Amino acid sequence: MSKKEQPMKMGYLIKRFVPYFKKYKGILILDLICASFTTVCELVFPMLIRYITNMGINDIASLTIGLILKIGVFYLILRIIDAAANLYMADTGHIMGAKIETDMRRDLFAHLQRLSYSYYSEHKVGQIMARITSDLFDITEFAHHCPEEIFICGLKIAVSFIILCGVNIPLTLIIFATLPIIILFVKFFNTRMRRAFKAQRNQIGEINSQVEDSLLGIRVVKSFANEEIEKDKFEDGNKKFLDTKKVGYFYMAGFQTSNRFFEGLMYLTVVVAGSIFMLKGKISPADLTAYLLYVSTLLASVRTIIQFTEQFQRGMTGIERFLEIMDAPVDIKDGPNAKDLSNVRGDIKFENVSFHYHDDNSNVLTKINLDIKKGDSVALVGPSGGGKTTLCNLIPRFSDVTDGAIFIDGTDIRDVTLSSLRNSIGVVQQDVYLFSGTVYDNISYGLPGADRDSVIEAAKRAGAHEFISALPDGYDTYVGERGIKLSGGQKQRISIARVFLKNPPILILDEATSALDNESEKIVQDSLEELAKGRTVFTIAHRLTTIRNANLILVLTENGIEEQGTHRELLDKKGIYSGLYSMYANM
Repeated sequence: MSKKEQPMKMGYLIKRFVPYFKKYKGILILDLICASFTTVCELVFPMLIRYITNMGINDIASLTIGLILKIGVFYLILRIIDAAANLYMADTGHIMGAKIETDMRRDLFAHLQRLSYSYYSEHKVGQIMARITSDLFDITEFAHHCPEEIFICGLKIAVSFIILCGVNIPLTLIIFATLPIIILFVKFFNTRMRRAFKAQRNQIGEINSQVEDSLLGIRVVKSFANEEIEKDKFEDGNKKFLDTKKVGYFYMAGFQTSNRFFEGLMYLTVVVAGSIFMLKGKISPADLTAYLLYVSTLLASVRTIIQFTEQFQRGMTGIERFLEIMDAPVDIKDGPNAKDLSNVRGDIKFENVSFHYHDDNSNVLTKINLDIKKGDSVALVGPSGGGKTTLCNLIPRFSDVTDGAIFIDGTDIRDVTLSSLRNSIGVVQQDVYLFSGTVYDNISYGLPGADRDSVIEAAKRAGAHEFISALPDGYDTYVGERGIKLSGGQKQRISIARVFLKNPPILILDEATSALDNESEKIVQDSLEELAKGRTVFTIAHRLTTIRNANLILVLTENGIEEQGTHRELLDKKGIYSGLYSMYANM
């Protein structure tokens, strides 16, 4: 998504976009047939005028009322056909475009779901939101009008050329000689307009990110009385967006002005050259009249292309930004022969596990070896940056090991499906995320389709049933965005209830009580102890008093596992853990 990335070639963009028409090829073919009908109706009119004018000049007696009425009825029938065809194009053709936009948005969202944590740590959510919403809005018009307008304009130009050559070849060649010059100007301005439109999309994504950041952090903003700072930040981004639009409009104006000039030049050429040919007897007045009408049709096609160019460039920009996400590699995915992990006991083994991030060659974890048995409780302590969270993230494959392997019940986790692996692991995090919806919705998220009795039982086991029942609408109470209507302890107990409902054999507790007050911590800690029974548990500990009963405590530093053992064994060593515990106990 970098602004410095080279723009994708237009041929590549079209090649990637065309397959979306496959489902709707019947609609597209009928749309183009209708487009051909409207084009024929438009091209017949100059021939009728030429025919009537020739008869009026050369044989006025043969131009009877009956003949005129017949011509009128014939043209009326053509206009009825044109109206019916245009109705189909405007209605069903647009619906086809909307369906293609919907399909693209569905594919984009599905791909975003497959991307790993690392992608979201490197890209702003506001930018992603812009691509999945506003960037695809123009696809509806583009998907409908692009094949339609290209077909109509191409047909008009080709048929007009053939008919005009039948009238006067030299004059036709003179007129069409200006088209290559127009095409050069179109190409020049198109390239710059596309860059400008992409810059606009990037900047609106930045505005989205800034607005999202400011609104989600509105309590912090108000607590520091920094509303003016946020307004200044927004104003800066908004002004940059205006600047990008100015650039786009400059090139658009140049594009339209140059084409308007060439249009006038073409008319001038027809009038001057046509008049000279008429004086020399090489073209009749009726033919010149028809010629002017066909040139008018030809120029109308050029104008249509010009008007469509902005829409075309916006559509191509939307497709390019769509593909930038779709081409982002899914670095964590099922192997070709991945099998479901079933009947999980909870034995976990780390075998020479090392890990480093893609953009950093220095290891976060080096040669980690662990052999954890079913039902064991493992606690991880140590300073920030020691790799505690990273080690836990490797188990559900939120990140993949750089070297070595992790086994669950003797099976390499890279040989099982991600869904079955993650369904076997429950995670309770410090930063609880509740979705916008009801309490019931958020608990049942742990096991979609669970009945209400199961949800209530999970809440009871998590110590949440009592406070939920006291809410205005009980389990049907709306929790607000990110659970803003609930306290930290209440949100944490709902997240624990969610894991109770999931009932996984392996549990990861990532500093689940560190942000709570003493009273809430006691309630949540009791819930966690209930949740941990009979499961293999990894606990990232902030408050060391909560892990004294762990079967194994690992002290992780930037040097790896510095110490390991039970609470008593580590205190007796008088090492790092003993010092940390003494410091915490004296606080």
